[in-house]
Amino acid sequence: MTNTTPTAIPAPDRMARDEHGRLVYASWGTAQQAHADRWLVAVDGSEGSLRAASMAARLIAAEARAEVDLVHVHPWLVKEATEAEFARRCWHASAAARALMDEMGIAWRLHARMGDAAEEIDALARELGSQGIAIGSHGLTATESLLLGSVAYKVVHLAMVPVLIVR
Repeated sequence: MTNTTPTAIPAPDRMARDEHGRLVYASWGTAQQAHADRWLVAVDGSEGSLRAASMAARLIAAEARAEVDLVHVHPWLVKEATEAEFARRCWHASAAARALMDEMGIAWRLHARMGDAAEEIDALARELGSQGIAIGSHGLTATESLLLGSVAYKVVHLAMVPVLIVR
């Protein structure tokens, strides 16, 4: 899965479209979907999400078949922008986390979804039967979280599995 140019990305091996024909899901990777003890790691290209990916990798690295699901959720785009930008943006936002998994010898699958981040992270964790969710915190104060909303806070309240918040 090496890129030939900085902007080139491989074609997704799985895709889904909504009722309007808009691409709303794409995934790439070599990890197998049947592994029961996998963590879902939310990635957005931030330092916080990379720290969450690193912590999840350390937690599962000792497993014989260490695998992880990475998820990047992008806000809604119009159909034309989706075709041109959705997969590229998600691929690039996850680059550091994918490289970390490769470096540690952990198989990964990247799931790119469109919609509300917390809701999509929770829905994917349920769909995959994830053991837990790892997510980075952007370090908002309590007031900022209340006013701006916090994806990590919403995930904690939605999820039915353990959530690891990494600062």
